[in-house]
Amino acid sequence: MEFVEKCMRNDRFAQRTEVELVSISAGQAKAKMTVHPHHLNGVHTVQGGAIFTLADFAFAAAANSHGTVAVAINANITFIKAATTGTLWAEARELSKNFKIGSYSVDVRDDQGELVAQFQGLAYRKKDKHSEL
Repeated sequence: MEFVEKCMRNDRFAQRTEVELVSISAGQAKAKMTVHPHHLNGVHTVQGGAIFTLADFAFAAAANSHGTVAVAINANITFIKAATTGTLWAEARELSKNFKIGSYSVDVRDDQGELVAQFQGLAYRKKDKHSEL
């Protein structure tokens, strides 16, 4: 798990967008993003791409938590509620896994625990192990 944590913490795009890994365990991960002015769109709500990035990061951590390199082959998001301030939390959970494909669901919530978005991701597991990178 240490290799996966290091990989996720070295994600340069996540660093740039200020997305942080909170926790990771087999098939699960939690990430957060504190909302700053640069996350807002023209109507002063958190830009959809920022929310997607947060959810995708949690998905990637959960998908890679088994030690095998996993990459997204499909992802979609449904925006439920606009967010404007505070911290957004993404919690990913594994729905199914086999040796090649894993399915994940990510709930993005605000500080009040209200659902902001739901993300679904499908990951392809490569032969590469994180310990070999």
